[in-house]
Amino acid sequence: MTGWEFSVLVIANVTATSDELIRALKQRTERGACRFTLVLPAPGGGKVGRDAGRRALDAALERLRAEGLEVSGRVGDHDPIGAVHDAWDPMKYDEVVISTLPTGASKWLQVDLPHRVEKLTGVQVTHVVAEPPRPEARVERVERAAEDYGVLSPLSAITGKRPER
Repeated sequence: MTGWEFSVLVIANVTATSDELIRALKQRTERGACRFTLVLPAPGGGKVGRDAGRRALDAALERLRAEGLEVSGRVGDHDPIGAVHDAWDPMKYDEVVISTLPTGASKWLQVDLPHRVEKLTGVQVTHVVAEPPRPEARVERVERAAEDYGVLSPLSAITGKRPER
């Protein structure tokens, strides 16, 4: 026996693998069976932007599926409104989830994307605010500069240290 399954359009880019978005999508599944379609707007125009978008989409789908979510995806237009417009089908989707960075850091909030998408689609839009991904920690080895004792260099013999030149 199969029950009603909801179809949710998810719009995300930088935050597509965020813990906040994953938590929101998991909470959505608790209200009823659903599948998700992630549209990741290309980070730039042309082939280079679409290729970068494809790599980001593949990584996001892998992470979301590893969390047990049923999700498919596609790279959308560079403009997020254009990406939603191209993907939106009222016969296919029941609601929309938009994941953005916080106010101030989000270009999507500057253009009021969640409200614009709500007007465009006429369905419930859930807005998820996610923190930006943290850059991977890099450890750099810093070479210690040779000690220079200046005029006291001859006394370095007493300490057993010789200044390197």
